[in-house]
Amino acid sequence: MKTEQHGGAQAGSVRRVTEVAKREMILQAARALFVERGYKGTSMDDVAERADVGKGTLYLVSESKADLFYQVVEADLQAWARAISAFVDPKRPAPENLRQMAVHGALHLAEHPLTRDLFSGAHQGVLPRWVDRFQALRVRGRAIVVAALRLGIERGEINPSLDVEAVAAVIQDCTHASYTLYGEAWAADTTLATQRIEARVNLWLDGLLPRASGA
Repeated sequence: MKTEQHGGAQAGSVRRVTEVAKREMILQAARALFVERGYKGTSMDDVAERADVGKGTLYLVSESKADLFYQVVEADLQAWARAISAFVDPKRPAPENLRQMAVHGALHLAEHPLTRDLFSGAHQGVLPRWVDRFQALRVRGRAIVVAALRLGIERGEINPSLDVEAVAAVIQDCTHASYTLYGEAWAADTTLATQRIEARVNLWLDGLLPRASGA
């Protein structure tokens, strides 16, 4: 009996792994097509063909093209959040953490256009009925910045009078603006582009620092 139970559990585990791998394969295919052809230029048939799966399997992963698009954007946001989190060091001053997050966050957008378009609000024009869900993703994307700001305030490294949610939104906007301004330059000269982004970051960081009394 124990052997049968063990065998059944093992088989279930293999099925789950296979399902996760298949879902990731579908998301990868969809991501590539959405980037290449845009949302309107991509069909569920295209995704099924690119992923080499039947449409029945595709609809087990996603109920519609809009839902599939949302899943891809959500997965890309999670990847962006992991990438940005890697530059948060609790031992480092909060302003330096924010600088690293802003610079590398902007660079990350160069290779992840769907995340970039999420921050710019472009997806809302493509799927206006999904505005609230995309806005919720944008807020989730700011959560790491909000946490870094609050930590800086607790340490006395950031001006405590600031509205952290509003500041995080501005930083998010600056990150996207940096890509818009310097995106083409990154392909030619990443070092120069990074220097320019850092200069922009230094300007707004100065406004976050606590002020001496009477200043």
